[in-house]
Amino acid sequence: MRSQDTGRGVESTRADTTYPPTPGRDTSDRDAWDIAATVCDPEIPVLTIEDLGILRTVETTQDQGVLITITPTYSGCPAMDAIRDDLTAVLTAHGYTGVEVRLVLAPAWTTDWMSEAGRAKLQEYGIAPPTGKAALGGHSGPIRLALNVKCPQCSSLDTRELTRFGSTSCKALYVCRSCQEPFDYFKVL
Repeated sequence: MRSQDTGRGVESTRADTTYPPTPGRDTSDRDAWDIAATVCDPEIPVLTIEDLGILRTVETTQDQGVLITITPTYSGCPAMDAIRDDLTAVLTAHGYTGVEVRLVLAPAWTTDWMSEAGRAKLQEYGIAPPTGKAALGGHSGPIRLALNVKCPQCSSLDTRELTRFGSTSCKALYVCRSCQEPFDYFKVL
């Protein structure tokens, strides 16, 4: 893994990920994972970082330290500093010392990593979850077609995009032609 210190912690460009933790792993790793998994995304507070799939690895050390690897939803995501601080605070409150949070940029995050529970939470919160799969790695093959986005209020597919960028860069702003309600759509990335 290549890494560099950015002054806010270590940023890595690549990580070998273990997501979610495998059943045979050390119980202390799983316990730390379960604690870290409670941290919510500051921009979409109904989602945890586990729901989003940005929590990649959690490893404990013999001296009660913990190393966490997270992947931003996009490079430069402003929520990463808050998530790093929240992870440090929650793990420290549970007795862990020497909490280190690494930010990895490769492989790049994709909405394919979002859990089904996370997608359901988005829907309940009034944000249309991503539809379809991301085109990964520039593989040749079928072209991904844009699917109609279902309104999270009335479930109509008669919707249209108002603007490609909504309240955050990860979302687009749509309006439902049936109920006339505007809503955010979490883009397929």
